[in-house]
Amino acid sequence: MEGTHEKESYNFEIVQWFSVAAVIYLVVGALLGVIIASQLSWPALNLDIPYLTFGRLRPLHTNAVIFAFGGCTLMGASFYIVQRTCSVRLWSDKLAWFTFIGWNLVIVSAVITLPLGFTQGKEYAELEWPIDIAIALVWVAYAFNFIMTIVKRRNSHIYVANWFFIAMMVMITYLHVVNSLAIPVELFKSYSIFSGVHDAMIQWWYGHNAVGFLLTAGFLGIMYYFVPKQSDRPIYSYRLSVLHFWALVFGYVWIGGHHLLYTALPDWVGSLGAIISIGMIIPSWGGAVNGMMTLSGAWDKLRTDYVLRFLIVSLAFYAMSTFEGPMMSLRTVNSLSHYTDWTIGHVHSGALGWVVMVSTGAIYHMLSRLWNKQIYSARLVNFHFWIHTIGIVIYICAMWVSGIMQGLMWRTYDEYGNLVYTFAESVAAMHPYYVLRTLGGVLVLAGALVMLYNTVMTINKSKAVA
Repeated sequence: MEGTHEKESYNFEIVQWFSVAAVIYLVVGALLGVIIASQLSWPALNLDIPYLTFGRLRPLHTNAVIFAFGGCTLMGASFYIVQRTCSVRLWSDKLAWFTFIGWNLVIVSAVITLPLGFTQGKEYAELEWPIDIAIALVWVAYAFNFIMTIVKRRNSHIYVANWFFIAMMVMITYLHVVNSLAIPVELFKSYSIFSGVHDAMIQWWYGHNAVGFLLTAGFLGIMYYFVPKQSDRPIYSYRLSVLHFWALVFGYVWIGGHHLLYTALPDWVGSLGAIISIGMIIPSWGGAVNGMMTLSGAWDKLRTDYVLRFLIVSLAFYAMSTFEGPMMSLRTVNSLSHYTDWTIGHVHSGALGWVVMVSTGAIYHMLSRLWNKQIYSARLVNFHFWIHTIGIVIYICAMWVSGIMQGLMWRTYDEYGNLVYTFAESVAAMHPYYVLRTLGGVLVLAGALVMLYNTVMTINKSKAVA
């Protein structure tokens, strides 16, 4: 627990605001996910209202979970970690508040423009050029404040978590600026300066590295701090964490081409992406094992420490998704899996299993320390863990089965070389699995609501700890 001296010397108020915002955005993002999953299960739920159709709400869902929830979690946790590991207050409180207010204004802009149909049509980069400029300004301010805090640190050593955050900040700046280069023609309409296959390559260089550096490197920074802190044990191998960092940073930037196999992209680019994707299994599993082995000799903590359960199980999902992704980059597997729900299952095993669970564990850990209070209900934390885990399993298993079935139906031929199934028949066959996905999403949403309730009650009702 932080004492009075730490409360005065660190800026934890900004972390409090980011943490609460992250929990709220988790509920919003999960709610949007349930709505669009329901629309795929029962198309009448689109209600023939253009602003509420799947095509308008789906990018809002991805932006809500990745940039609203994920972004606020990363910003809050990184500001918490850098102060604790460097033993100094944030370099600039004003810049920190600029980051919080600016980032949330960007999110509000997305809520307004995406349902209205203002979009660049790029995956994870849908927002139009004025908002892109705002994102760049806020992100650079966030990165500058973080790096300057490290510059004025009191410790000579820079903890490995901070290296992961720096890599995320530098690379996301580069990715966002290059992929968003466009020629504006109206206030909310622009055209990319890239065209054709070049545009596709730049987009998936951005798209996969947004996953690699925002949703992987950033959250690994969270993992490398909170797993040792919550388990009260040193990281299993600090050398392994450093190797994990350098291998991930140098390897991830090459693999975006595996999203474009069997397209106009030159074969060698896709093959290079696939080869390096396979190689990335080694550092990824090294990081996952490093986190899990931190509990060596203390596995009994998982019986009673429900927050630690979130952190450790997230590593299991991290290991699984970083094995599945490289396998799906192989041409023989990709020919079956690409454009199917298998990809959706893969993305959500990483998003819901790795990102959301490690974030949830980190927020629960900070909750009691930021407000100097006990968590309102440990039972609710346990309930959240199980309902979220069950929801993920239902979701991803439904999508795995659905995706494999889709791939097989799309390439089943009769003895005359004609397709056996029409596309409409494959869509009809997916209906039961789409219903199961909706059910899984409802359980994830219920868990998020439980977390929001527990957070509010902890802040308002829980007793202070000496």
